[in-house]
Amino acid sequence: MTVTRGQPTARFPPAPGLSVLLCIAMLVTGIALRQADRAHFARTRPRTADSTSLRELQRARANDLTPALLLIGQWVQITGWWLLAAQGPLAAVVTATAVGIHFRHLQEISHFAVHGVLARTRRANLLLAEIFAHHPLGLPPVTVRHRTHVRDHHPHATLDNDPNLAELHTAGLRPGVPRTHFLRALVFPLTPGGVRTTTADLLRNTNSWHRRAALFLLAVLAYTLGGWSGLVAGLLVPRLLLYPQLSWLSLLNEHTWFDPDPRTGTPTWIEAGRCLRLYPTNRTLAHLAATTWLPYGDLHHYAHSAHPAIRWNYLPSLERHLTNPHFTPNALLIGSGSVIRRHQSALTTPGTTTARKTQRLPL
Repeated sequence: MTVTRGQPTARFPPAPGLSVLLCIAMLVTGIALRQADRAHFARTRPRTADSTSLRELQRARANDLTPALLLIGQWVQITGWWLLAAQGPLAAVVTATAVGIHFRHLQEISHFAVHGVLARTRRANLLLAEIFAHHPLGLPPVTVRHRTHVRDHHPHATLDNDPNLAELHTAGLRPGVPRTHFLRALVFPLTPGGVRTTTADLLRNTNSWHRRAALFLLAVLAYTLGGWSGLVAGLLVPRLLLYPQLSWLSLLNEHTWFDPDPRTGTPTWIEAGRCLRLYPTNRTLAHLAATTWLPYGDLHHYAHSAHPAIRWNYLPSLERHLTNPHFTPNALLIGSGSVIRRHQSALTTPGTTTARKTQRLPL
């Protein structure tokens, strides 16, 4: 582009058409990089199998390269969306939505690194999660996340000392909550109080120079590629609003938080009394959830809770093998059999928990 004296210089990207082409190229490249991990772990995967067989297969396929390509692919796609952000209001909305979903995917991938099953070695799990998720997203250190999630949450899911249940209580989901407060708590990350909580967590998690530097470099890159639209729609809105809300919906859907069925016995029997499972028969909604807000095995949280050391690639096979009944709501938001209606009933209706327990199937 020729610039005459007195005219402002063009910033990158130089032309809308080129930006769109680059965006498409980055999206295609990112998708291709992500498929390497999927294809590698799909080989010899059985339709159904027990946890022991799947762990052996998982160890045989474990490596450090395809998880790295998976994470790199996520960021390559995010870069593509940043290039699109400056192409008008609709492009900015699409960018914000897409990047929010990618951030949710990065969180869930790093979740398996916290469990030690993303990559082959402990060090690779730690480094991949920190470099590609926890540092750039301002998440807590992997060691802290391991303590709060693996040690504190998994053995105590839905119990009083579960830190996730404490988060729900903080947001206002407590017994006796009024209906209006209950509805507001469902979108807590989008409320002023939720934004303050997200911001406070972000500041607390970036209390070292290298974590602050990672966020700063990310902001510089988003602005360089997409201008103010790239920074606001491509980073700030997804990180402060959309990603937290997607993660919040996932949290609400995972467990029978307010009316668990206390049990003793095998892990699968215990978890069957406190896990939820959306869309077991609706393949369209299941696919939509798995590609957006319930990615990388989160749709199969029951199998993950019963056997946390299984990688997401094998959770469908494991879930088909598990025969203990767990609770299957009809939907997330709408209807008498939805997750949200179940939570509301458990918090506001006396005796609901006891009535439900009498209807549950025995081992």
